[in-house]
Amino acid sequence: MATYKKRGYKPKNKAEEIELDEHNSTTAEVFSTLDESASKTEEWVSKNQNYILGVIGVIALGVLAYLAYVQFVQKPKEANAANEMYYPQQYFDQAVNGAGAERDSLYTIALRGADGKYGFLDIIEEYKGTKAANIATYSAGMAYLNMQQYDNAIDYLEDFSSDDAILGALAKGGLGDAFMQLNQPEDALDYYEKAISHNVNDYTTPKFLYKAGVVSLDLGEKEKALKYFQRIKDEFSSSDEATTIDVFIGKAKSN
Repeated sequence: MATYKKRGYKPKNKAEEIELDEHNSTTAEVFSTLDESASKTEEWVSKNQNYILGVIGVIALGVLAYLAYVQFVQKPKEANAANEMYYPQQYFDQAVNGAGAERDSLYTIALRGADGKYGFLDIIEEYKGTKAANIATYSAGMAYLNMQQYDNAIDYLEDFSSDDAILGALAKGGLGDAFMQLNQPEDALDYYEKAISHNVNDYTTPKFLYKAGVVSLDLGEKEKALKYFQRIKDEFSSSDEATTIDVFIGKAKSN
């Protein structure tokens, strides 16, 4: 194809003249099409201008409303909920270190509150959607687990969700403990395995590897049990669970 470097170029012969005419004709058609498309676009925009502006306005209002909600509703709600957590958390911590009837009494105050103060259950109800309510859900589940109210423990721990390496694993492991107490070892093993895979760390992983191994032994799944016990020996040799792990490895290997 010939290249035309500048305006005023004159073809040297008839063939170039024909080619130049064809080139100019094609170019004209292209620009004509573009002009026509642009005109149609401008016409459509003109006809639908009110609609377009309305959509833009709705989007802008939505963004502003969301920002206002976060700033003036959600943030104060989060702050209030966090403040309310202080009272029941004190009793929960005391209960963890307590014993007997006193322990259950402390857990009850942590759950239900006292002296006009909120407990975990109140925070869950009044501050739905906040981080504090989510943590209160975990704490309520663990309180019920320690009070041996296993059905309630399952209800709350299943509602808790967290990507946190420790809390997420402890919640799954707590569900495993609750199902074990309800004599449902298959369900317990499933949750122990979820706790193991939630996020590997030196604190929760060996704990639930051990429990998964013990349950697997009870279910007669020695090969699976051996896998869990061996991981403790190989990967978590400094953990408390590793101190007697050779005994359990021997049990898993026995006929």
